[in-house]
Amino acid sequence: MSNANALILVDIQNDYFTGGLWPVEDMDRVASQAAEVLHDARTAGEMIVHVYHEAASDSAPFFRPGTLGAQIHASVAPLKGEAEILKHRPNSFHETDLHTQLQAAGITHVTIIGAMTQMCIDATARAARDLGYDVTLVSDACGAKALSFNGVHLGAAEVQAAFLGPLAMSYAKVI
Repeated sequence: MSNANALILVDIQNDYFTGGLWPVEDMDRVASQAAEVLHDARTAGEMIVHVYHEAASDSAPFFRPGTLGAQIHASVAPLKGEAEILKHRPNSFHETDLHTQLQAAGITHVTIIGAMTQMCIDATARAARDLGYDVTLVSDACGAKALSFNGVHLGAAEVQAAFLGPLAMSYAKVI
């Protein structure tokens, strides 16, 4: 592939949408933005990689193996010839052939979009940078989920900022 950039779509799966088992705030808007980024990457002839997560068991809270919820959302459905990678951990490189596929295609730069910013986007972006890729994150094509820890409650926008800020410092160009 002549273009040295790859678009990696991470976990844009049905369970993250309204009606799914683990909805992410404003996921319809995130997916709409992701679809635009995907269209642009396809038009530019970039390598496209769809990463999707399946849990280890049927009793998982979401992304249960073989379920409609674990399927990639129709708004960013893979086309024939686009890579699809199954993962079981937040880091899209962990125990997958993502790095091997990117290397084989001569990829030096990755653009990462998807969900959730505080888990799989963060883990994948850090791993990509550690593996030597230049990384771009498209902030409005990434979705976060509100969370609470130790009595502190953060809305999705605060979680998004809390994760993208540090990533922008040394792991990725955040646009």
